[in-house]
Amino acid sequence: MANQNSEGKVTGIGGVFFLANKDNKSLSNWYEEHLGISIETWGGGVLEWKNDHAEDGGATVFNIAARDSEWFAPSKARFMINYRVDNMSALLEKLNAANIAILEGPQYEENGVFAWIVDPEGNKIELWEPMIWDDKNKRT
Repeated sequence: MANQNSEGKVTGIGGVFFLANKDNKSLSNWYEEHLGISIETWGGGVLEWKNDHAEDGGATVFNIAARDSEWFAPSKARFMINYRVDNMSALLEKLNAANIAILEGPQYEENGVFAWIVDPEGNKIELWEPMIWDDKNKRT
């Protein structure tokens, strides 16, 4: 039943869907192995906010980049997915051990730590460990 107090607006991202250029199962396995996204028997993964314990209480950013933006480079895709992570240092160690190039990062910003990688099909991925910008989290 619909919420009678609702303004009829978007309240979050319900899913992220994109076409594989080659083998979708192989690409899904890469995301499971290297980024820890558990792939269910039906072929997709479910990321639940209740499993995210970041200090920010949970947020999803929506941003439309300018047509001539280089933000997604070197990817030729017209999208980039930002994945929240629970421990950037541990994930970057895991990626390095698997010989997955870190394009940039870790980069410490006022809303957390960022790093960028590319998946096997050339899609740029932004990794984000959200954290509150305070003395314990500030780094150079």
